[in-house]
Amino acid sequence: MICSAATVRLEKIIDGRLTHNSDDRCFWWDGKWYSKADFSKLAAECESYLRNAGFSEGQRLATLMPNCPVFTALSLAIWRIGGAVVPLNIKSGAESLTSTLELIEPYAVAMLDNVRNEMRSVLQAGGFDCLALPPNSPLPRFAENRKFGKTSSILSPDTCVIFTTSGTTGKPKAVPLSHVNIYENCCAIHEAVIPLDSKDVLLNVMPNFHTVGYTIANIMPLIIDASQAIVPEFMPPGRTIKAIQDAGVTFMFVVPAVVSYLLHAMERGDAPKDLLEPFTMIITGGDRLADNVHEMAVRIGGKDVAEGYGLTETSPAIALNRDYETHRRGTVGPFVRNYEWRLRTKSGEDTDKNEGVLWVRGPSVTTGYFRSPETTAERFVDGWFNTGDYVQVEDGYLKILDRITDIIIVSGFNVYPQEVELILNEHPAIRGAIVVGIPNKFGGEIPKAFVLKEERANVTEREIVKYCKERLAHFKVPRSVEFVDEFPLSGTGKVLRRILRDREREK
Repeated sequence: MICSAATVRLEKIIDGRLTHNSDDRCFWWDGKWYSKADFSKLAAECESYLRNAGFSEGQRLATLMPNCPVFTALSLAIWRIGGAVVPLNIKSGAESLTSTLELIEPYAVAMLDNVRNEMRSVLQAGGFDCLALPPNSPLPRFAENRKFGKTSSILSPDTCVIFTTSGTTGKPKAVPLSHVNIYENCCAIHEAVIPLDSKDVLLNVMPNFHTVGYTIANIMPLIIDASQAIVPEFMPPGRTIKAIQDAGVTFMFVVPAVVSYLLHAMERGDAPKDLLEPFTMIITGGDRLADNVHEMAVRIGGKDVAEGYGLTETSPAIALNRDYETHRRGTVGPFVRNYEWRLRTKSGEDTDKNEGVLWVRGPSVTTGYFRSPETTAERFVDGWFNTGDYVQVEDGYLKILDRITDIIIVSGFNVYPQEVELILNEHPAIRGAIVVGIPNKFGGEIPKAFVLKEERANVTEREIVKYCKERLAHFKVPRSVEFVDEFPLSGTGKVLRRILRDREREK
């Protein structure tokens, strides 16, 4: 059922869950379980704190926090007041943060009280007040009549969160999501993923400035009445491993890099062999899952890893594998409920083929970008959103072939980097591979592979090219191979192909 903005308010839904069996456990933090009543009390403290600080309906509060109880409680408090939360990445750097904050115009910036003074000084010099908070209760008290923040434009209280990204242009881009968007998507995920139950303990370890970390790991457990184990961040992995064991985690939605780290830790003996045994299901998203990770998961962890797919603009899930019985490797599963979808050509024309650029619309899709009508007009047409992903749909299962911007055009032929990477990753000397298009001096592009070698592996560029020639059409074979020590990663562990591509074009 599609809900209207007038009937869906996340704070009311969550408050109802918290008052129901209030002694039940709600979240695990720093070696201890806290009840629903504990969380409700913390949210009330945050609400009182924000009201005393002058925060009011329609305003935005930016956060620069790792995962912690007060961050989650702040979201609930902000919604009770009628405002929106803007989770940001404190590792972005002062310059990047300043440009993002200028776009968002937050009332103030909330951060943990242990953040270095230099960061606060830079933000305050830019005209942004900072609120210093502990990761858990008790919160500090405000002096009488002391107000923080500045007057800014007022948004509809229907907006509950704004995610920001630099996109492909380097300029900040912001995605506002409503209470309806978030609620509908969380319910769709809960309905779609068959093993997911209110009795599950979800791992909350993904960065909260990422839609998977914020919506699925942070907020969804509160909506579906499940509990969560809160870990500030994944690194170092040992802390996450201990949390999984101590809290009894049974479900996680994470990026593939997290699964790879855990599997390698288990293989080395840095984590128990039965670490993943209690899990009812493991779902990855945010980046492609290499085929060798499937094999490792079954061999080392005793169970497979399923994939899902979504975007910030869709709150985020679009498709998910339902369970291990119906799971199809290489796909991201069927569409979740309430989505209309269609495939179009790159020029925007409908196609009757089973592959093309994916466009979607539905109650989980945002209506446009924050203060960016030009960008909105580029991606949204008559309520339809252009995902920018070139996909294939067979038997209702969605397969992501590549981002439109990542497809390599070689002599008029489409080359999908993921297909080439799949072949490269099967080589026993290769630990990971990324393929991008680089300019061809005769026109168009040619594929280039960036390769991480296995430890102590001895393989040459010529051998890798020969290996690909034996397995791929000639136009798909990388013309050059570069061995690297690491790939450029985003804050969520996603490989930044754009950086590799831009480096080559600068050459």
